[in-house]
Amino acid sequence: MLELALYGGAVFTLVYGSRETTKDIDGIIRPTEIGQRLVKAVAKEQDLPDDWLNPDVQQFLSPFDQRRPFPSKEYEPGLNITIPTANYLLALKLNACRQPLPGYLGDEADIRFLLSKMKPTSVEEIEVIHNRFFIGEGLHARAIELIEEYLGGTS
Repeated sequence: MLELALYGGAVFTLVYGSRETTKDIDGIIRPTEIGQRLVKAVAKEQDLPDDWLNPDVQQFLSPFDQRRPFPSKEYEPGLNITIPTANYLLALKLNACRQPLPGYLGDEADIRFLLSKMKPTSVEEIEVIHNRFFIGEGLHARAIELIEEYLGGTS
C-alpha cells in the first residue's frame, strides 16, 4: 500500500477550492523508497520539476496529527491519500503564520479562509484547537491578531 499525505496549498486548491494554484505539493509519501521512485517518474512523465512533491513539510508537523481520507475515489487501488482535518490544518497554519513575501502568499489568507469556515466565537476556542496539536507552544502574536481581526469582522 502506497500512502500519500497531502498538506498546504494542495489541500486548499483540491479540497476547499480556495486557491486556483499552488507552486508545489506539500506531501509525504510512504514507503519512502518506492514513493521517491514514483515521484521521479511522475516528474519526468508530466514534465514537472524534480521537487514537485515537497517533503519538507514534515518538519512542521505535529506528532499528534489528525488526517482523514482525501474526498475522492478517483485514484488507483493500493494508493491511500489523506489530508489534514480542518482543525489540524488550521493549527499548522497558525503555528507557521508566515507573512506574505514577493512571490509567496504566506499563511494569512489560508488562516482567514479556515476561520470563515469554522466560525469560532473566541480566541480561546482556537487556542484549544491549536494546543491539541502543538502542546505548550502557544499561538504567535500575529496568529492571535488574525483571529481577533476575524472575530471583530463577524460581530
